[in-house]
This record gives sequence, C-alpha cells and structure tokens, in this order.
Amino acid sequence: MPACVLLLLAACESAPVIRTRADPTANLAGYKSYAFVAQPGTNRNGYSTPVTTYFETAIARELDARGYRKADADPDLLVNFSTNVREQTDVQSTPAPMMGYSYGYYGYRAGLYAAPEISTVRYKVGTANIDLADARQKKLVWEGVAEGELTRDMMQNPQPAIDKVVAEMFAKFTGRAAP
Repeated sequence: MPACVLLLLAACESAPVIRTRADPTANLAGYKSYAFVAQPGTNRNGYSTPVTTYFETAIARELDARGYRKADADPDLLVNFSTNVREQTDVQSTPAPMMGYSYGYYGYRAGLYAAPEISTVRYKVGTANIDLADARQKKLVWEGVAEGELTRDMMQNPQPAIDKVVAEMFAKFTGRAAP
C-alpha cells in the first residue's frame, strides 16, 4: 500500500525535509472554515483508506488548533492531500585497499591483488503533500510538502508517522483564523 508507506515518512529515522509555500496575496486570517475534498489523493479506486482517515484526523487537529472550524457546507478552505512512495537505490563503492593492507572479509587478498568493494542499498522514500485552497476562487493558498526515508515500522504502523509529519508541516503554517 504505497500511500501507507509515504505517510510513514513523518517518523523517519532521519527527519523528513519539510517545505511550505503560501500565496503571498492570500489572507490566511480571513478564512474561518474548512472541508476536505470528496476524493483526496490518498483514496484508491473511489474508496477511502485508513491512510485517508489518519491524514484527515491529523490535519483537522492542526487546523482546529489554529481557530479554523470544519464546515459541512460552504467552507472557506478546501483541504486536499496526497502521498507517493518510490524505491531508491544507492550503489556505494569503497576504493580498493592498498596492496598488502587488506582487512575484513577481503583480507585474504592482502598482497595478491586489490578490488573495490561495491554494495547496493535499497530503501523507500515517501512524499506527502497537503494543499489548502480558497474554496470560492479554486486557488491554492498554502502547500506543505514532506519528503523522507520510510522505515519498516512506519509502513506497518503509519498513524504515528502521519501525525508527526502533519504536525511538522503545520509548524510552518503561519495562518490563524481571526476570532
């Protein structure tokens, strides 16, 4: 389940890279309500996934904490989100040891010949996007993006990772609904 893997990036062993962008002409304090789009990017084949529920819960918590309120009709902001997972492959090469000074597994070569040691490392990298759009103008006003390495634990238990990455993205969100 690729979406599940992506959201795990939130709790990566190494911190995810977080980027945000706000429309400089948007007055984020002028918005008071939000609603999720009917089919966010984490839904698959027309049905909701657990990942969708985890994202909606985490995003709602962050928006509510900033004074925005969920609206059943006529929201000011539309919220969409998506995930993507890809496998990354790194090939690492260690130069051949100097003749006569070979250690470790390849120590049997000492003094005879030398060869570089090559290893291949495969891992998952996930990206999560959160979009806030002006519902009336159908215009993106804020975007949060997180990208990082996904661990096996994140893939098996995605909710804590999603909670963490959503909180990290919204830590860079400058909006707060006016009272």
